Amino acid sequence: MPNRSADILFQLIRSLEKSEKRNFKLYIQRNSGNKDLKIIELFDAIDKLKEYDETVLLKKLNSIEKPQLSNIKAHLYKQLLASLRVIKTSESIDMQLHEQLDYARILYNKGLYHQSLKILEKVKEMAIQHNQYTFLIQVISFEKKIETLHITRSMQDRAEKLSSEALGVNQKRETITGLSNLALLLYSWYVKNGHARNENDEKTIKEFFFSKLPAHHQQLDGFYEKLYICQSFCWFAFIRQDFLMYYRYTQKWVDLFHQNSNMVEIETGHYIKGIHNLLNAHFDLRNYAKFAETLSEFEAFSESPAAIRFENTRIQMFVYLFSARLNQHIILGDFKGGLSLLPAIEEKLEEYSLFIDRHRIMVINYKIATIYFGADDYNRCIDYLHKIINDPVDLRTDLQCYSRLLHLISHYELGNSEIIEYLIKSVYRFMAKMQNLSSVEEAIFKFLRNAFHTDKGKLKQAFTELLEKLRKFEHNRFEARAFVYLDIISWLESKISQKPIAEIIRQRYLDSKHK
Repeated sequence: MPNRSADILFQLIRSLEKSEKRNFKLYIQRNSGNKDLKIIELFDAIDKLKEYDETVLLKKLNSIEKPQLSNIKAHLYKQLLASLRVIKTSESIDMQLHEQLDYARILYNKGLYHQSLKILEKVKEMAIQHNQYTFLIQVISFEKKIETLHITRSMQDRAEKLSSEALGVNQKRETITGLSNLALLLYSWYVKNGHARNENDEKTIKEFFFSKLPAHHQQLDGFYEKLYICQSFCWFAFIRQDFLMYYRYTQKWVDLFHQNSNMVEIETGHYIKGIHNLLNAHFDLRNYAKFAETLSEFEAFSESPAAIRFENTRIQMFVYLFSARLNQHIILGDFKGGLSLLPAIEEKLEEYSLFIDRHRIMVINYKIATIYFGADDYNRCIDYLHKIINDPVDLRTDLQCYSRLLHLISHYELGNSEIIEYLIKSVYRFMAKMQNLSSVEEAIFKFLRNAFHTDKGKLKQAFTELLEKLRKFEHNRFEARAFVYLDIISWLESKISQKPIAEIIRQRYLDSKHK
């Protein structure tokens, strides 16, 4: 994957569709003079670049000198946004509301106060219908300004009504802001640290969560209040590895959109993220039938107008849909089948390389490594783990740790005894430094350190003893992450029975169908 260019103009041009590029040139022809021919030349030159390189770019430009480039780039960026705004206004409710607010301001500035107020009344109705309370604050503030500066006589008790509306909306926004902050801070904690590692982590998260959660949260009935409550409880449960609570609140999250179907189009990103988390909950709980059912619904939604309307949602759908498909192959033990998804994933990762964040790429790489591990291709597994291990250690320290542990086990499978001792010490030090060592991991390290020196005739007994030891931790929440990330139980059962790990996992799935 190429290095991402930090040049914002290059990123914007790379994101444009053919119709948007055509519209930009028509927009320039209609609204600009000869002085803007240079930005067309610059646009065409950047559009042909595969990666942003200013030296290469300047060689392609005939009429632009290096000292001019910065100003012309800024002008081109501004004109691109202006042209996009013309054709995108009707695509989202917030842009429609912005447009109507702009019209109201134009009419007000021309002295047409009553016409301005009529538009503001329509904007208010539209904002309430679509739960857009941020716009309500702007509308009411504008109405109050008009009533303060001009005697409009638009209705009786106008001042009292506006004052009451302003107080109500401000209180609602304050509640929504507090809840959205709570959800964001919990998610940020997870992205940085992963799951709670011990009782101290759990205590810290509980104290933070309940100190910020409104006492009356169960009585709140607005869409956004309910959404951020679901998200907050979702992250709170997931961090603590309470997967049953995680499932309940991800289901409530998705159900909220089904009960308010008009919000799916307005908050498509939140809806997609909700289904993604619901799928993860089914994956963690091994709800095979529910996982398949939800995935089928997600795949159907991926073809809907709401899912494909914006590039942003198309990228989200790619990340979460392929992540779910990989997860399905993992829980069914169909690792060979999972390999068939990888060319399409690699192609999309290349296409969206400028737009997908490091965290998402890290998660996808770990899932791909897991697929290769399950398919017994340990060399390719190691290749993908290196992409994570060589990244800066500034987020998902838990995933960093388990990538190193899976990397170590892959070298064990390959029989690389000459480096295993070094790797054990290196990984142990890393995990200890990250304060990430659990009893399960301690036991795995101890086993691997001795495995190469254990007589082959006694190796099966050693695997059995380790399995028995680890089973005691299966229902310990602070040890659960080892079983979620590595499925160490299935690996040990495969070594004891001398069957492929894929067969062990597949059989567990088949057994679940008869329960």
